[in-house]
Parts: sequence; C-alpha cells; structure tokens
Amino acid sequence: MPQNTAATDAATNGHHPTLAERLRRGALPLPPPRPLNPALLKDAEQRAEIAQNRVADKITAFSGSMAFVYLHIIWFACWIGFGVEKYPFGLLTMIVSLEAIFLSTFVMISQNRADAKRQILADEQWKTVQEEDRQNQELLDISKQILDLTKDVHASYGSASGPASSLSTSSDGAK
Repeated sequence: MPQNTAATDAATNGHHPTLAERLRRGALPLPPPRPLNPALLKDAEQRAEIAQNRVADKITAFSGSMAFVYLHIIWFACWIGFGVEKYPFGLLTMIVSLEAIFLSTFVMISQNRADAKRQILADEQWKTVQEEDRQNQELLDISKQILDLTKDVHASYGSASGPASSLSTSSDGAK
C-alpha cells in the first residue's frame, strides 16, 4: 500500500534532513519562540539589550537541554575511563558541586524571569479589564440615555395624539 508522503514533504519543504541535522536538532536546545504578546515582546527586547541577561539566557537554555546531559555523560565516562583521578573522585566531586551551585543560581534567574513575564501578562490583563469596564460603563450610560429618550418619546406621543381610546371605532362602526 503506497504511503502519502506529501504531508511529510510539505513539513520538511521537500528536504530530508541528514543524520547530523537530526542529531543536532535533537541534542541542541531550540531557540525560544518569539513572543506574540506585545508586552512580552517589549520585555524580551529590553532583556536582550543587556549582555549579562543574554549570557544567562544562553547558559540556562543550554543547561536545560539534552546536549548538556550528553556532554556530562561523555565527560564523566572519560574522567573515570581515562583514570584522571582515583576513586572516590574528589576533584570531580568538587567540580560537579561548584557546577551545581552555579546551575542552581541560573535556575533561580530563570524562575525570576518567568515570574516577571507572568507579572507583565497580569498587568496587561488588568489594563484590558479596566478598559473593558470603562467601555461597559459607557455602554450602560448610552443605554440609559436611549431608554430615557424612548420614554420621553412615548410620553410626548401619548399626550400629543390624545387618549388611546380615540383610535378605537365609534359605536356606528366608522373610524
């Protein structure tokens, strides 16, 4: 049974990735998607202006990737396999401990950044709610004005045309 390859060709643009490209895509961290929210986009642009933020973002992105895990597997295997030091691996333990201290700092930086993004979104939502509340109040005021005008029209129509009984037929059947 022939398989439909049109969908896969459309997804890859007719290009079949090489093994190296597939490994690179699977191992290296993907760039974060560009924010759609204008407030987050502005925040990302402001954050990118400062060099230490760019460095922290790159380190956080790399340390949260599979490439980081693979690098450490290779590093530990080589360290132990080539006998850089004897068991209990005191230097390796110290290096890994220092790395853990720095990585925990980058985790905190990442969490603070996520909190800042959530605050930006909450502020934008609050502004939207306030604007919607203002618009709703304006619509209620307009509706009240329309109701008052409608009542005035009905009141003046009722007094100008006389009683409603004049519209009824007379006793001889003529209007």
